Parts: sequence; C-alpha cells; structure tokens
Amino acid sequence: MLTLHSPISSLIRLKDQTKAGLAKLGITTISDLLYHFPSRYADISTYTSIAHLQEGQEATVRGRLTKLEAKKGWKSKMTMTQGVIEDVSGSMRIVWFNQPYLSNMLSVGQVVELTGKVSLYQNKPTLTNPSMRQEKIISIDTHDSLFSSQTSGESIDTGPLTPIYPETKGISSEWFHHTIMRALASIENIPDHIPPAVLKPYSLPTLKTALIWIHGPKSKDDAQKARKRFAFDEIFTINLARQKERNEIKEKTAYSVALDTVDIDSFVARFPFPLTSAQTKATTHVLEDLERDVPMSRLLEGDVGSGKTAVAAIATYATVMNRPFKKNSPAEKTHDKQTYGNLQVAYMAPTEILATQHFESFIEFFKHTGISIALITGSGARKFPTKVASSQTPWTTISKPQLKKWIANGEIPIVIGTHALIQKSLEFKHLTLAIIDEQHRFGLQQRKGLAKKDAHYPHLLSMTATPIPRTLALTVYGDLDLSVLDEMPVGRKRPQTQIIPETKREAVYEAIRAELGLGRQLYVICPRIDIPDPEKQKALQVTSVRAEAERLARDVFPEYSIGILHSKMPTKGNSSETKEGVMRDFAEKNIDILVATSVVEVGVNVPNATMMIIEGAERFGLSQLHQLRGRIMRSSHQPYCYLFAESNSPKTKDRLTYFIKAKNGFELAEYDLQLRGTGELTGRRQWGVSDIGMEALRNLQLVEAARQSATALLKSDPHLDMHPSLSNRVSAIQHLHFE
Repeated sequence: MLTLHSPISSLIRLKDQTKAGLAKLGITTISDLLYHFPSRYADISTYTSIAHLQEGQEATVRGRLTKLEAKKGWKSKMTMTQGVIEDVSGSMRIVWFNQPYLSNMLSVGQVVELTGKVSLYQNKPTLTNPSMRQEKIISIDTHDSLFSSQTSGESIDTGPLTPIYPETKGISSEWFHHTIMRALASIENIPDHIPPAVLKPYSLPTLKTALIWIHGPKSKDDAQKARKRFAFDEIFTINLARQKERNEIKEKTAYSVALDTVDIDSFVARFPFPLTSAQTKATTHVLEDLERDVPMSRLLEGDVGSGKTAVAAIATYATVMNRPFKKNSPAEKTHDKQTYGNLQVAYMAPTEILATQHFESFIEFFKHTGISIALITGSGARKFPTKVASSQTPWTTISKPQLKKWIANGEIPIVIGTHALIQKSLEFKHLTLAIIDEQHRFGLQQRKGLAKKDAHYPHLLSMTATPIPRTLALTVYGDLDLSVLDEMPVGRKRPQTQIIPETKREAVYEAIRAELGLGRQLYVICPRIDIPDPEKQKALQVTSVRAEAERLARDVFPEYSIGILHSKMPTKGNSSETKEGVMRDFAEKNIDILVATSVVEVGVNVPNATMMIIEGAERFGLSQLHQLRGRIMRSSHQPYCYLFAESNSPKTKDRLTYFIKAKNGFELAEYDLQLRGTGELTGRRQWGVSDIGMEALRNLQLVEAARQSATALLKSDPHLDMHPSLSNRVSAIQHLHFE
C-alpha cells in the first residue's frame, strides 16, 4: 500500500538519470514529490501566434514540429535537441540543452504546446529550454481564426492551467506533472496534520484538496487557494516550532547576574565614544534579562557600524564580574556566591576573520580589568593576557587541549571563537551568556550543546546587521525578543552613493586616485571569483575577482598594492594567500585596494577603507548592498560608494535608486521583500523558508493569522500531544539549523 513515506520507486520505475536528478532536488519519497510545487502556470487557453512574438516575452505557442534533431555544440560540445515549430502564422527555432532524449521522445509532425521566454537567434525568435505539453491529435482550433484573435491581444478560453515545475537534468516539467498526478491517484489516504478548527476560519482547503488543486488546477482560483493553504501551513508550522521552543527554554533555569555589585558606568566611561540612546536602551533590556533566572532569548538588530559589539561588551562585563554560585546553593542569591572564579561568556562568530576581530576588540575593552580572554578557531587558540613579553601582540598562542582544560576549570571567563565553541570536546564550567554574531537561528539544540551537563541554560544574545523584514522577525525569529539599534554613532558620515554609467568610469577612477593619494583605501566588490569560460553557454559573463584585480593592477592603479579576497581561499595563517593574512595586510595598509566577493559583507572592520566600487550591483540584494556599503562607514572620513550595473533596465535603475535614497537597512529590507521575486530574495536558504513561504512573508495579515493560530493551539495543547503528526513536523523544524 502506497503512503506519503513510500519511495518513488514503489510508484514508478526510475532510470538512473532520473534517480540522479531527483536526488539532486532532494526528492526521495512520494511526499517529497508532492511537495515539489509548480513554479508557475501556463494558461493553455492562451496562445500567441509565432508571427507576433516579441523578444523577452513569456509566451505559449501551439504548433506542429517540422524539424527535430539531436546534436552537439561546435565549441562547447554540449548535447542539445534542436527543432522547428510551425503554426499558421510562421515558424520558429526551438532548442533544449542537455536533453538529447527529446529527439527520441518527440517526432516530426507531432503537435506540441511550448512555453518559455522568447529570445532572438540570428534576429529570429527562439525558445530555449521551453516547457512542453504533447498533443495526441491536432486541435481543430489551430486554424486561422485562433491566431487572428491573438493579433488583437485577445485569448481563447479552451481549458485549465498547466503547471510548470522546476526542472533538472533529465527530468522535464511534463514528467513531474504526470508522475505527481499518478501519485495522487494511487494514494487513498492523505491525512492532514493541521486540525480542521485551524483551517476553517480562513476557508483553507484540506491537505489532499490543496495538493490536487496546486498540481492540477482547473482555474486560477484553485491554484491561488492551494498556494494560500501551503503558505499558511509553512508559516503556521514555523511559528509553532519557534513558540514551542521559546516555551521549552522558559522552563529552564539560567544563572541570574547581579548588577548591584558591578560598576558598569566606569566600564562604559573608558569607551572612546559615547553610547547612543539606542545603545543605552538596548543595554538596559539586555541587563534586565540577565538579572532573571529565566534564560534570555534576545535578538539585537542594527545597521553595520551601529555599535552592537559595544552592547555585547557591556553584557559580557556585567556577567564575568559576577562570581559563580556555591555548589548546591538553594537560593542562588548574592550571599551564596563563591569568593573566587567568574561566570563565563561564549562569543561565537561565523568566520575566523570576524572571531579574530572580536578577540582584538575585546582586548581593548577589557585590558584594564585583568580578565582572561581566549580565542579558539579551526586554526588554533590564543590567550590574553600573556606572561610572554611581545612587542608585536598582547596575546600568545597556546595549545587547544590546554585552553579547553582552562575553560572546563572555569579559569578563562571570556571565550571567543567560531563553531569550535560548540564541539563536544569543549565544555564550560559556568557558562552564563552565549553571544552569537550573525547566527540568529541559534536554537534549542545548539544551546543544549553549550549547556552540556550543566543544569543551567545560557542566556542568549543574538546579533545581526542583516535587516530583517517585520513579517520575517515575527516568523523565523518569533522565539526571540527584539532590540533595535536605529542610530549611528556621533561623527559617522552618510556615504555618497552614485550609479555610474560606463562612460563615467574613468572619471570615477580619477576621483578614487585622489582619495588614495590622501592615504585612504578602496574595496572593489565583484559578483564571482573566477574568470567565466566564454564557451560555456550558461556561465554568467560577469566581472570576476581575479580578472578585475589583474586589470586594475595592469591598466588603472599600477602604482598601488592590490589584494584579493574570496570564499575559496584558505583561512589559516597570516600569509597573503589566506583570508586572515589578506585582511590583516589590508587593515595594516599593506594593501591599498582589496578586490573581493561579498565575503567582506559581514563584520570586517577597516576604518581607513572609505571607498567602494560594486561591479554588477544589480546582482546583489538591496540588504546585501547595504551591508557591503557598511564596510566603508567605520570612521569620520567621508565615504564614497560607486555602483556599476551591467543592466540598464528600468527595474534595475529603480532598485538601485531606492538603495541610494533609503534612510536605513530596515526600509531596504521591507522594500526588497515587496519588490523582488521570491526566487531572487537574498537569504531564503539561510532563513530556511521555501519560495512559497517567502511569498507569504509579503502578507502581514497571513503571518499574523498563522502566528495567532499557533499561539491558540499551544495554549490548549502545549506539547502537541493531541496532534502527533503536527508535532513531528514541528520537531523536524526545531532540529533544523538555518545558517
């Protein structure tokens, strides 16, 4: 008997190429197959005559194949199926890349419907990799009257919508459609994990109905209702997972940090800058949370350079200046504390570069306290202060086993690192606060990993410079309290950002040369690392780090030192061939111009770098552009950001113009969510939300409805004992790590 959990091979015999394609898409069971939703629908009642096709148009044509052959590209050697389709108005070329089997599956004289985007080849219309629907007999409607109606922009209503699926090598949209419909017909029972009481108020269809409507809609209304059901389903389930996780954490016990014994004002007075009112407000929220014995769960969101690290330093100081409680202390009040040792803080960063930067910043914050600080990454371990005198560094390199021993004994209060902090071999004695930088989905399982055998759960302060839309904050980060830093430190200047036409490139280089002459530094951001292969038809022909660095060194700035930075470089060491070495050389001004990918967007701090060129700017999301630009807002010098776009389309110009005018990253996040297609949204993989879920995040009413429904259900069934299938889905989400 077939069930949702049955393998696809129990439904249909699979060829090796099909198995490989399905595996690439992560599809192994019938459930996976049914949740492979159409990316769009072709209205088969609307056809466009070939004679009236326009370049760039998304169109469906119907006609007879008059030519068909399998061949290989002359230069690329890529396999392809080429053909010609003809209707009463004319003919056009069609080509499918990497699908040679189509020449055997189709035949000359056959009638097909093709849907795709029209391009020009030798000034004639062409459909490349179109989706296809085969007709067994030629329709009577393919006479002149059908296509004459198209010339006036009218459409003929002849039938339902055809779903178009995301494809992969060897698996067509048509294969998906027929196999999915076969699966729906073969499975008798498809239980719904969402209770009827949740669906009914919003007139949402049951799971089986929604699956039928999304894969085989008879109307646009059917398809929209089905997509609404699955959008609600995803947001509702994520909300359940987050709220259930929050409730579970609230049941845990944390160390309470006593503030009356800590002179925080004197610590802050040593900062080389005054706190903004937003920093003061956020610090108050964090310290109030730390005083409680319920684990803090707070997300600190702020633009690049808004001062999140300073807030983290204050929270760290308040924590480590407290003593651990005596063993088996019943009250855990101030008078029950030991007279030695410190509570501990773990500060985790996403990259070694950023972890090292935080280590050096914290040395400056804490050097007057005598508090020990450690750094542990994949490359090694360091400790401050050091008994070994050194004119170059205030820290010393130590062995990881020795450092882990000191951390386990509670001798080192502040430990900064990468994911090395949550490895099984590292244990804290009195971990009280976990600070997570750009790793906001650090959930229950990760906190369990830090807590280890300790009865206490750590307080969590998660920080991000990624602007988060309101609906996303309510959904994916619904388990976290939110603090926002919406002010910049005094003296920071707003960057002068311009969209530069190619004709003005030389003038920009001259302006940059003048700033370089004053001792400033430049970032050049490129969309890709390697020089694209011109013979590869699908390779993005965009500016690469290596090619641009060579060009700038040879033709533009031969008198200045140029370095490169990208994700494929090794991390370890200080040589110019490693990420850390390059960033150190750039920070110490041994490099004047750094050509890099977007790897520099998170956390890199070089105050003297006040200029940035972004090549192919339209290829980055607005929030990502904002973070990149934040790299040049680290000093009181005037920053300059120059945008070069490869597209001159109105859409590109509108987006980049909004980027220039927006006051902050929060505005950009909302605009990006509403303006861009869900398939383009930066970060959906990081957030763990599907395309259909991203569509839902544009709809505040739907998000709030899903959130309220989740809250109501957990109130009546806190552990989802009465809803086992829903509990299983929620548990799967809780175990996901979205970064």
